[in-house]
Amino acid sequence: MSDMTSAADAPRSPGRPRSVRADEAILEATLDLLAEGSTIEAISIESIAARAGVGKATIYRRWPGKDALLRDALRTLKGDPPEPAGHSVRDDLILLVGVIGDHLDPRAKRIMPCLVPEANRSPEHYQLYQNIIEPRRARMREVLRRGVRSGELRADLDIEVTMAMLSGPMLVQRMMRWHPDLDEATLAEKIVDGLLDGIRAR
Repeated sequence: MSDMTSAADAPRSPGRPRSVRADEAILEATLDLLAEGSTIEAISIESIAARAGVGKATIYRRWPGKDALLRDALRTLKGDPPEPAGHSVRDDLILLVGVIGDHLDPRAKRIMPCLVPEANRSPEHYQLYQNIIEPRRARMREVLRRGVRSGELRADLDIEVTMAMLSGPMLVQRMMRWHPDLDEATLAEKIVDGLLDGIRAR
């Protein structure tokens, strides 16, 4: 399909700008293909364009290549991490731990676990995965550093290890349904409270 006949280049109808509709159609098509089982390696600009009803040139005007498009699509899938209120280290950590592995978009449960083996096979895909999750790590890192600065947390706290200890249990539970008897509604609070005993300033 050429850009001359693509949905993105059709006459504008009332409502949102044409470019916004095209962007959304392309991102949605990318996520739909991934959710249906297409691997990162197998998915192509051609298949995304066909699903979105646009020409390839429409995609390339917005993204330099497939990796950039995938990064934006997956970021859209996960959404922005919540903004901690900054009043309580405990409350902020519970907020951030509580959203780990929790997605409003049902496609995420089919897509995100499939990224792990692909990230292990390819340095490029590993970097793509890191780019997606780093903003969430940055929020948690800042909460922990604030706790150290305020004296709430130990001055010798290993920030990166602590983030792994906070994130790991929730991630395993939500991605693998590791233990059916764990209550996910209270799990974040229990994880944070259990770890705080070891990382609070004495």
